[in-house]
Amino acid sequence: MSQTRFAFVKAQWHADIVDRAFAGFQDSLGGEAIDVFDVPGALELPLMALKLAATGRYDAIACCAFVVDGGIYRHDFVSSAVVDGLVRVGLDSGVPILSVVLTPHHYQETEHHTAIFRDHFYAKGQEAGQGARVVVDAHKQI
Repeated sequence: MSQTRFAFVKAQWHADIVDRAFAGFQDSLGGEAIDVFDVPGALELPLMALKLAATGRYDAIACCAFVVDGGIYRHDFVSSAVVDGLVRVGLDSGVPILSVVLTPHHYQETEHHTAIFRDHFYAKGQEAGQGARVVVDAHKQI
């Protein structure tokens, strides 16, 4: 039986926060094999997930971004487009895709808010890792 392998794709906007989700994901999976990929922003996540799924190397793929209201475009549109794209990748490829794409109601680039979201992303990364383990185990039983 081959070793379980995961991919973790992370957007680089607010990398100091997003990287905490990877730390939580990695910690929750212990010594599991995880390949990490960086993309510029959230909108690039679905295409990267699709390309990774097509390789057949990954049992599950987690994608992470922090989509905030930057005042330039509608952050709710971006997060919706990204999550819809990730769901489509999972359905089309048959590879489980886990989303850690989070959109806060309010975020200000202050030390206080950054600390809150860094902690929150770590916890969400742990949850994604636990979910990845459960879904991969379930898929192996089918």
